[in-house]
Amino acid sequence: MSRGSPTPQRTVMTNSHTSKSQTALDVAQWAELVRRGDARAISRAITAAENQAAAAEELLRILFPHTGAAYLNGITGAPGTGKSTLVDRLATLYRKRGENVGIIAVDPTSPYTGGAILGDRIRMQGHSADAGVFVRSMATRGFLGGLARATAEVALILDAAGKQQVMIETVGVGQDEIDIVRLADCVMVVLVPGMGDDIQNMKAGLMEIADIFVLNKAEREGAGRLHAQLDAMLSLVMPREGWHPPVVRTVASEGRGVEELAEAIGKFRAHFASSAEREAKHVAYWKKRLLEMVSARAVERVLGGQRGETLLARLAAEVAGRRMDPFAAVGEILRQEGTAPQ
Repeated sequence: MSRGSPTPQRTVMTNSHTSKSQTALDVAQWAELVRRGDARAISRAITAAENQAAAAEELLRILFPHTGAAYLNGITGAPGTGKSTLVDRLATLYRKRGENVGIIAVDPTSPYTGGAILGDRIRMQGHSADAGVFVRSMATRGFLGGLARATAEVALILDAAGKQQVMIETVGVGQDEIDIVRLADCVMVVLVPGMGDDIQNMKAGLMEIADIFVLNKAEREGAGRLHAQLDAMLSLVMPREGWHPPVVRTVASEGRGVEELAEAIGKFRAHFASSAEREAKHVAYWKKRLLEMVSARAVERVLGGQRGETLLARLAAEVAGRRMDPFAAVGEILRQEGTAPQ
């Protein structure tokens, strides 16, 4: 897990003159460095996944059999609830316990650079000298649902790199950020008192995904009332296989309540370690993910390259001018691959 491991060769991003055998060898070496926890190799792997580089798929294929050991914690909630500070404190606690930690902080996209606009790594610089913690900020790049498009691939990379606890902090868009429930093993919804009309201001989609509720900034006025409202709401919810989502009070800026939160996460993990729901959740996730991958591959195959772009532009102009209906246009696109329904 040393940072002194050799840097993966630059030829992994191959050109047309590089042999396939040499490419495969370089990607295999790159994957081995990722598995050793080499920070530079991990960083380059994440960048390749984000940019959908040619070598990324082969790299992920090699790494995939070595994944499945990490526990994925999703931290979501509205902006300003202190999610980043909470993640930072949890990472410190897990490191004290000797666990390796990966952090994926999803931020809004800068309209100028296309990168992460907030840069959560700035808030977590206390871990910069710790080889057992890897922090990566990711831009949503217009992807809805609170995550970035490559978040799942990045989680796999960190998993393969030996990170036992992977924490995924969503962008904080509010009621829309429910994609995290499909990816994470445990989902924490972070709330704070004094934000709007408390429970009435929280949308059902966000409230229903929580495995644990975190009442952060609990020193503020109104914390007791919000806690009571949460308890009242949860009393009406049927438990999932005996699990009642607890409410954990924290003051993350002072580190208060973080150990209690980690204990709640541990109890949830133990409760669902071998449950049918956990297995069903993973199957449902991969079913959706496989469909997304098939869709992306099909679009690339049918509409990739200049010929596809020209076809799409022509058909779009035809439909916009009402010279062709959209259904006929889709049929023509599919016929390019010979997959149009008869």
